[in-house]
Amino acid sequence: MTRYVLRRVVQLIAVLLAVTFLAFSALNFLGDPLVNVVGPLAAIPDCDQVEAGLREDTFSTAGNIGDCEVVRLARTQYNLDKPVPERYLRWVGDLVQGDLGTSFQTGLPVSEIVREKLPKSLLLMVMAELVALSLAIPVGVAAAYRAGRRLDRVTSIGSFGLLSVPNFALGVILLQLFALRNQWLPASFDDTSLWSRVHSLILPAVVLGLGIAASYQRLLRTDLLTTLQEDFVHMARAKGMSDRHVMVRHALRPSLFSLITLFGLNTGALIGGSLVVERIYSIPGIGSEIVTAVIRDDFPVVLGSVVVIATGFVVINFLVDLLYTWLDPRVRAA
Repeated sequence: MTRYVLRRVVQLIAVLLAVTFLAFSALNFLGDPLVNVVGPLAAIPDCDQVEAGLREDTFSTAGNIGDCEVVRLARTQYNLDKPVPERYLRWVGDLVQGDLGTSFQTGLPVSEIVREKLPKSLLLMVMAELVALSLAIPVGVAAAYRAGRRLDRVTSIGSFGLLSVPNFALGVILLQLFALRNQWLPASFDDTSLWSRVHSLILPAVVLGLGIAASYQRLLRTDLLTTLQEDFVHMARAKGMSDRHVMVRHALRPSLFSLITLFGLNTGALIGGSLVVERIYSIPGIGSEIVTAVIRDDFPVVLGSVVVIATGFVVINFLVDLLYTWLDPRVRAA
């Protein structure tokens, strides 16, 4: 078990390094970060002559610091005078110490921004997954138990319908119905207390959870129908066990593998993938922050958010792999 865990941890670190290097390189090669720091001053053509002492610096900026001096200081502060590989290694070294950099636009530490925004997205993610699992598991079991009957047909039609409706459309419909017209639930995020946060996230969690529940339910039903054809299930029935006992105690556990895999993928994606829903319900989460940072070309915030989301994704899927070993110890040898 220890060797299995160590092997998975090494793979986790390798994935994180690959993701961060690709994101860091892309953000550097797709644009000049210096432009995002000093604006049009980055295009001044004569700064090399100023540094060589061939001409005087201009002083169109506020204060008594010349334009070329502003550019030079920005390059030094953000290591923009270094090659990309060296800057990446410096950035990783700061990252290990918990330093995600400083926002170009606000001057705030990125770690502080993430610390403020991430809990809201995590709470929304947890609530959405609770909604999805609380609906998908009982409905999936009931549909498989009554395969081909009216309940199975109704749930199949309902799940296909939910899968075909985009999140933004469902979000607008539920917002209009439950928040704006009847005012049963808040229309926007309220951060005054824990209860107010949970209460204001009910609608967006339902919007995200319904679509996920539909995919979970369809997958679980299919796997349960396959498991019910296995020999050990027929043996349990031959011993006189009831269909309900066989379904819950013998068929459900081995049918959860695909559901757990999809759960891990969905949970990791939800950390930053709830962008549209966060916008509709005015939730100041990490998804909304990424959009704002991309619009502003705020390189450190985008990169810091990518690191957090990628870390969450691989850690959650690492935990899913460990859960596999509890469900079936044979996985360790794979």
